[in-house]
Amino acid sequence: MQKLNFTSEFEIVIVEDGSTLSSKSVVDEFKNSLNISYYFKENSGPGDSRNFGMSKAKGNYFLILDSDVILPQDYLLEVDRGLSANYTDCFGGPDAAHDSFTDIQKAINYVMTSFITTGGIRGNKTSTINFEPRSFNMGLSKTAFLASKGFGKIHPGEDPDLSLRLLKLGFKSQLLEKAKVFHKRRINWHKFYIQVNKFGKVRPILTKWHPTSAKLTFWFPLLFCLGFLLGLIGVFFNFYFLLYCYFGYTLVLFIHSTIINKSIKIGFYSVLAMCIQFYGYGTGFAVSKLYIGLMKRQEQQQFPNLFFK
Repeated sequence: MQKLNFTSEFEIVIVEDGSTLSSKSVVDEFKNSLNISYYFKENSGPGDSRNFGMSKAKGNYFLILDSDVILPQDYLLEVDRGLSANYTDCFGGPDAAHDSFTDIQKAINYVMTSFITTGGIRGNKTSTINFEPRSFNMGLSKTAFLASKGFGKIHPGEDPDLSLRLLKLGFKSQLLEKAKVFHKRRINWHKFYIQVNKFGKVRPILTKWHPTSAKLTFWFPLLFCLGFLLGLIGVFFNFYFLLYCYFGYTLVLFIHSTIINKSIKIGFYSVLAMCIQFYGYGTGFAVSKLYIGLMKRQEQQQFPNLFFK
């Protein structure tokens, strides 16, 4: 925070959500140079902890960041410029990979942000209204926080849920393209799979709560997996067209990632990350759609690990 190019006054609120490795000693080092406060609370999930932090903050506009992000020097400047030009009670910003990240982290960042894999829904497209921010890089006014009561108990998915509730309340949101952060994300393939599988399970729940938010694109990872399975079956009938299409898509992704990241290794990792992303999300989506959408099960009873009490 000391290296940010921003001269106006701001406050930093650190919420320790039941961590066994305290960061208080680190916070204390900056007490004399930054307007910073530290709070420890028992673990109750990221949504509740962000609500707790906003309830303690003294300002009228809150910037919500994950603990695994690095801020570019101009981050606060870009937020200030964006909101000064077009004020909204909520905003989101994109994420990118820092040069210091591992090759796996860069590959995961690529598949999570590339238009080729996600269609740009996480912040790599121009959007001035109705953008659904992600809580690793999100802004929220105090007025909107009080009206909405903040984040819910679901996780992941607490951020789009809040965004959709804000829209129903009449608040506006936007994407600030230049207010990006460097998001470190998961450090290995297994943790990445668990994360995207939960994303898939959460989406039908959010669609149930907010029916107007349903989009055909949410089905794409599942359809991708089913199409590949059909392609393998087609081989037994000398039908190779589907597999040729999948090969072409994978080749384009590999080449694009290699060029963007300037690394053949990251290009190969990106192909693997794409497979994990689509399979993990697609299977999670299918299971949730079956239980929540078709069998009408109660979401908290069916998937208790997606909710904090």
